[in-house]
Parts: sequence; structure tokens; C-alpha cells
Amino acid sequence: MEESASATALATANRPKVEAATIEDLPALTQLVMDLFAYSGDFTPDHDAQERGLQLILEQPSRGRIFVLRNDHRLIGMVNLLFTISTAMGGFVIVMEDVIVHPDHRGQGYGTLLLDHVVEFARQKDFKRITLLTDKISAESQHFFQKNHFEYSNMIPMRRIIPAKD
Repeated sequence: MEESASATALATANRPKVEAATIEDLPALTQLVMDLFAYSGDFTPDHDAQERGLQLILEQPSRGRIFVLRNDHRLIGMVNLLFTISTAMGGFVIVMEDVIVHPDHRGQGYGTLLLDHVVEFARQKDFKRITLLTDKISAESQHFFQKNHFEYSNMIPMRRIIPAKD
């Protein structure tokens, strides 16, 4: 009986936890985003750009939040939330980006753990909607988000890149 209780306690202790990211997480966050962008058709990994963007979010919590999935002090997943206002919803909304779980830890419910944390955070802070962009070519990602109650919208993303000033 003692062994079983010890094994259960150990499994619980080793279960990844979702926490707010800190500036100390910046190198690991940057690497996760670089890995994510390596598989994206729309983005090219750029270490300095990804690091700068993540740092801006970490330093300005009124504009967004990054939550991490940590296992034994190792970062194995993340989600990036950006805050804005929707006139359609009449309040604050979240744009969710950079949802990633390290490939070695996928299929174990950790992505759902991250999303559940985001939904609870949104409820507690009275956000009205969570919008996300996922890769059109990744049926696996789309299925994951549908399984977690995200729906397709009639809206389509369009963008215009603004080049830097000379």
C-alpha cells in the first residue's frame, strides 16, 4: 500500500504544471517558437525576432500573457495570449498564438491541459472570446482544436506585412 501511494505521489509530482512564463524562460520559449515556425508555411524562424516578440509580451502583461507547461523544471510546452478589444463582443478578447507541446510529449493530454488553463484564465478575467490561427495544412492541429471546442469561423485571415523603415 505504501509503494502504491508513493508511486501515485511521484506521478503527481512529475505531472507537468501550467504556470505563467517568466523572463528566465525566454531562451526555452524562443526555441519552442523557432521549432514551431520551422514547420509553418507562413513564417520563417528568426531567433532575434522571436526572442524580441516574446520579451515584449513578458514585459507587458497588460498586452498579453505566456503560459508554459513545465515538467521537473523543464519547459515542454507553451501558449501565447494577446489581448485586444472586440466591438462585436463588446469587451476584451484573446488572440491565441504559438500553441506548442514539445514533440516528445505530444499525445499525453498536455496540449489540452494548456488549453483548459487558457479557458479558465479567460473566464476568470471576463474575456469574451478566444480566437486562434492554426496552420491550414495541419489537419492534426485543426482536429486537436476542434476536439477542444474551437469552431471554424466565417472570417478568413488576411494580412499585410509592413516593411521596416530604411
